[in-house]
Amino acid sequence: MTDTIDQLARLGHAPHAQAARQQRAKAITATQACEDLLLAPQLPGGLALAERLSVAQAVAAASGVATLADHYGARLAGLPAPAADARWQAITHFTQLLTTQPAAADRAALLALPQAGLATPDVVLLAQLIGFVAYQARLVAGVAALAALGPAGTAATAVAPTTPDAPFVHPANLPPPGEPLRLAGYTSETLDWKAWLPVVDPATASAEQNAVLDASHPKARTSDFYLVLAHQPRVLAERSEAFNAIMYAPGGLPRAEREVATTVVSRINGCVYCAAVHAQRFEQLAKRNDVIAQIFADPDSAGTNARERALAQASAALTRAPGAFGPQHLAPLRAAGLSDLEILDTVHAAALFAWANRLMLNLGEAVYP
Repeated sequence: MTDTIDQLARLGHAPHAQAARQQRAKAITATQACEDLLLAPQLPGGLALAERLSVAQAVAAASGVATLADHYGARLAGLPAPAADARWQAITHFTQLLTTQPAAADRAALLALPQAGLATPDVVLLAQLIGFVAYQARLVAGVAALAALGPAGTAATAVAPTTPDAPFVHPANLPPPGEPLRLAGYTSETLDWKAWLPVVDPATASAEQNAVLDASHPKARTSDFYLVLAHQPRVLAERSEAFNAIMYAPGGLPRAEREVATTVVSRINGCVYCAAVHAQRFEQLAKRNDVIAQIFADPDSAGTNARERALAQASAALTRAPGAFGPQHLAPLRAAGLSDLEILDTVHAAALFAWANRLMLNLGEAVYP
């Protein structure tokens, strides 16, 4: 099987990184399946292969991950360049905006695409492609950094002994876990989400669309998010496989700490909806919300201990500048006692929400109760 991440991160001389990735074989398979589908030569719809590869190359380049940009550039060689018309200008503008300023890719930016002639399924495909390559770029950068970090136990990465944490005392200034935490424009309460594009009607959906909705989420048939993504059912199915392989994989980084990483990424990207969902999940798992309050206030200084601070800072660095990400950003995780698999899970979770946030931010908006 092709494994783009393995090839670009040059894992041949990093058996510790390869071993960690093999423990996440489902994530490897799902990630590659997403690339293969999104950039399949005969993918139905109105976005030609050359257009999709040009978008993928642009996202990788704007993310600063030159190896991935070169990967897509090589696939572009010999294909006809997209026509430099108003339609392509709208696509390239939206691609650049969503890649570099996801919170600025608002309703007007999205609706410029159908106004330029793109059908709704093609708009959804474009959004999924941009989100996927944003994720893939961060995964390449993060896995390469883990490879360069070297295996655990070497002199450069030895872990200092730690003292037990003091018994937890809930901060008096915060609401009890389970009650809404509202701070700096973010919240842990349950929000709704409204699509800006026409959604699929389950009553008239195709058999494939209905099957994907049934498999995606118990509430998918009443969720605008799943109903708009169902315009591209195969892509939704592959994305769900990748999401589940990363967020629910057994062992490795504890689930609550994956939620710390995803909340940090969502806070930095300005995704109120994702931040609310994953702040709430952290509270449910950890029975506390102190670190969530810190993330909402200032993700760069968040963390109630060295381990949480290392998680937050690595997630923030990978989110903001994947092209500059390196082993120095993972060293504090190793120093805080994380194994190679736990570090890989941190990279996976942070990278994944480059994708998730971009879908939530550009296809619709959060709705407060």
